[in-house]
Amino acid sequence: MEKFATIDYVIFLIYFVVVAGYGYWVYSKQKKELASSKDYFLAEGSLTWWAIGASLIASNISAEQFIGMSGNGFTVGIAVAAYEWIAAIALIIVAVWFIPVYLKNKIFTMPQFLKQRYNETTSLIMAIFWLFLYVFVNLTSILYLGALAISNLGGGEYFHVIIVALAVFSIVITLGGMKVIGFTDVIQVVVLIIGGFATTYIALTLVSEHFGLGKDVLAGFKQLMVDSPKHFNLIVDKPTAESSQEDVNKYLMLPGIGMYLAGIWIVNLNYWGCNQYITQRALGADLKTARTGILFAGFLKLLMPIIVMLPGIAAYVLYKNGALQNEMAPGGNFNPDNAYSAILGFLPNGMKGLSLAALTAAIVASLAGKANSIATIFTMDIYNKYIDKGASERKLINVGKITIIISILVSVFFTWDDLLGIGGAGGFTFIQKYTGFISPGVFAMFLLGMFWKRTTGSAAIVGLITGFVLSIVFNNYAPAWFGPETFLYTAYINSAGEYEIPFQICMGLAFMFTMIIMVLVSLFGPKENPKGLELDSKMFKVEPSVMVMIVLTILIVGALYVKFW
Repeated sequence: MEKFATIDYVIFLIYFVVVAGYGYWVYSKQKKELASSKDYFLAEGSLTWWAIGASLIASNISAEQFIGMSGNGFTVGIAVAAYEWIAAIALIIVAVWFIPVYLKNKIFTMPQFLKQRYNETTSLIMAIFWLFLYVFVNLTSILYLGALAISNLGGGEYFHVIIVALAVFSIVITLGGMKVIGFTDVIQVVVLIIGGFATTYIALTLVSEHFGLGKDVLAGFKQLMVDSPKHFNLIVDKPTAESSQEDVNKYLMLPGIGMYLAGIWIVNLNYWGCNQYITQRALGADLKTARTGILFAGFLKLLMPIIVMLPGIAAYVLYKNGALQNEMAPGGNFNPDNAYSAILGFLPNGMKGLSLAALTAAIVASLAGKANSIATIFTMDIYNKYIDKGASERKLINVGKITIIISILVSVFFTWDDLLGIGGAGGFTFIQKYTGFISPGVFAMFLLGMFWKRTTGSAAIVGLITGFVLSIVFNNYAPAWFGPETFLYTAYINSAGEYEIPFQICMGLAFMFTMIIMVLVSLFGPKENPKGLELDSKMFKVEPSVMVMIVLTILIVGALYVKFW
């Protein structure tokens, strides 16, 4: 790939100055008002609905989405968009039913919710787990994949310099607190969307030119559908005896209708509704502002497949028809993870700087959001409870800032020589491996805790352990122990020649049995649980303006599924 021209550096510098300058302006305005740790960690009452929505998306989209989702677009096609479009529906559920529970009970952190609803043991276990997960899985993978993506964009040089630059930039943004993060995320999302659409525009133009249709974006999109119609099916067909290994692999990744009955809901509802990293943006707002912001994020999620998936499909069609041959791996095959960077290689001068700014925006926003969540959990659920119960608000803020710096420095240390093997495992695989196994138990614990008063603390602990154990059993051992086909699942032979149950089906089965076991354990507990939450039906009523957003989102998702089913 050609290196950057002067105009690219100028565009990127403008982005950096605008974000840093705006962040400093927000920080200087709030400095006099910053009286409590809630102001610092939650920006209590300060974030507008559009800042909450933008911050949710900025924190969610990072280098692994650009690389991984484009790669999945290359391999499978539009079916991978289900993660984004179902997320829009999941955000409706979170806005209507989850957020009112948190706000009514004045929840500050997810461990605090677990302590209030269950017991201190559950809270402490999960606080420690989340801290390790956020530092050693999320921060490291975001930093590693982000630095790798930017390095490849610039010709594969300065990987370690980029790691340091991303770390420093994210520390500067994060130290300003949630208000600075939230409002600078608005700029980050604008840059991300403009840069993303620019890349999609170039990708579709390349397709139209390759097929002699001129520089016509719409013609390029239509040509994708004509050339590779299977890449525009949202439902992956169930394999038959005649199916190729490639088709089996696609189904293992996205198991047709079965995924809509199982894992995709657990992944999305756990991520958007039970995750400090995400919910933190809305916990400092009033209910209407929080709901509107979350639903705005849902609208933005509908756009994400256009930005990060379509370039992958375009790369597939171009490669299939004789282009992009220079992107082949040593074995002679195209590496799907190179799909996005392959398209970026065709960007004209100036546009590369914009795409660099978009990538950096996604990475820095994710790093800043994650570091802030780490600081919040450590300061409020570990330090203030077990180390210094009488700490002043100023001291808590300072402890949070020190935690931010240390957590990012730790991630730099482990990323420097890829000590955790993120590159070898693949970014998406690395994250999924360490989060997917725990998700069924965590989500069951939150779901029953919110909406069934009789759920006990013992059931929560048992559920957490059961969900983890069952995830391992279904993923690694069930086909060997119980056979490749039972009334619960069908296993298929993967590329390694071993029987494998689709990961999302495994999550669904683990969740189902975890729920059953938690209910049974709770039934042996007291009929009246003093820790059960008091729910009022009025909590779940929505304003007319919020209802309009909900209906519009459902109609758009419905239309997309009718079109591409």
